[in-house]
Amino acid sequence: MQFRTSIELAAAWFPMLSPDQQARVERDTSVTQIAAGTTIERRGEPSQCWIGVISGLIKVSVGNADGKLASLTGVPAGGWIGEGSLLKREQRRYDVVALRDSVIARVPAVTFEWLLDNSIPFNRFLLQQLNERVAQFIGKAESDRLHDPDARVARCLAELFNPVLYPGMGMRLAITQEEIGYLARVSRQRVNQALHTLGERGLLRVEYGAVEVLDLRGLRHYGS
Repeated sequence: MQFRTSIELAAAWFPMLSPDQQARVERDTSVTQIAAGTTIERRGEPSQCWIGVISGLIKVSVGNADGKLASLTGVPAGGWIGEGSLLKREQRRYDVVALRDSVIARVPAVTFEWLLDNSIPFNRFLLQQLNERVAQFIGKAESDRLHDPDARVARCLAELFNPVLYPGMGMRLAITQEEIGYLARVSRQRVNQALHTLGERGLLRVEYGAVEVLDLRGLRHYGS
């Protein structure tokens, strides 16, 4: 797939740019195929790019010296992450890991900052993205502290179908039960039980290696 076609499919902000701005993004952005399990960005390294998922699925996670890991969120195709670190000019505060074979775009920090200086539509997009991200993490904190595994799985899946953060996804996502377990922080066996329960309630349909959402609002508010 040509770069322009792939970036237009996975970046809701790209069509907002002027032709000259699009040309610079196309010139400066690198696109790389990443194998499942590969660390794309490491915690503690300088933040040098804005990261987009052209295809596949990645996770954002943190760990400590004892080897304990916590997944913060998953990012499917169409998602972009890392703007906070670039805006603050700080080192990366999390690891970014490919959960499955993925195609990743990297917009250099200098290009990202140039877009901020030269595109009002891009700034509006970014403001909406940041606002939605804050709401996402508040919801995740609530879910982790107050909800049972069924609700955690439901809300984890709802996050992956966020139309603001991941536009154009449709209502079907290729994802395994093991991958859902990584993101929801529950065992694969417990994910299987939760999906069965959510399916019985008409919220989703489980396919081999995929999930189709039937009631996104129901998933978002499950357990409330």
